[in-house]
Amino acid sequence: MIAHAKRFMPTYIIIALNIAFYVYTSVIGGDFIETNYCLIRQYGQANSLVMEGWYWQLFTAMFIHMDIIHLLGNMFFLFIFGFRAEEMFNVKEYLFIYFASGLAGNLLTLLFGPKMVSAGASGAIFGLFGACAIYIRRAIGQSIISALMYSFFLLMMSAGPGVNNLAHFGGLVVGLLIGYGFAMKRKLKVAYQFRYAYSIPS
Repeated sequence: MIAHAKRFMPTYIIIALNIAFYVYTSVIGGDFIETNYCLIRQYGQANSLVMEGWYWQLFTAMFIHMDIIHLLGNMFFLFIFGFRAEEMFNVKEYLFIYFASGLAGNLLTLLFGPKMVSAGASGAIFGLFGACAIYIRRAIGQSIISALMYSFFLLMMSAGPGVNNLAHFGGLVVGLLIGYGFAMKRKLKVAYQFRYAYSIPS
């Protein structure tokens, strides 16, 4: 499982896609420091437009960033949490966690922030973090309370004016749920294999 993720290196690919998209919007907008607001409304998540049928924004919003600082900050944490996730999940699981968490954060934003305009990969990144945090604890049979406390402490630390807290929260919760599900699935599989092997007569 680990070898497959390492060969594909999904973290590097997603980082490259985010950087490439930022370069594209910078060239089109004529500014490498701050993304043109018209491009934010076109490729980010402008909830009023999503409600009118621009559903693709729920996906493209994960790849566009407000400015260079926003991009660098998100890519820094994706680098940290992404490589950690590669050690625990295969490529399909990794991508499922990433995009399901990002989509969940964007949907929560759509539901509770009808006039919001948002952008960035932070919901998906929070999902990777949550999945890793709870998977580690549950896979070794320990309490998940510390993982939950640490996860929501990080959530509170990231909160602030101008931050899409809804996307962070939605991504984190979905990441925690998926990570817990994967841990339980593997734990049950290992237990079943052990009982099966033990029942074979010598």
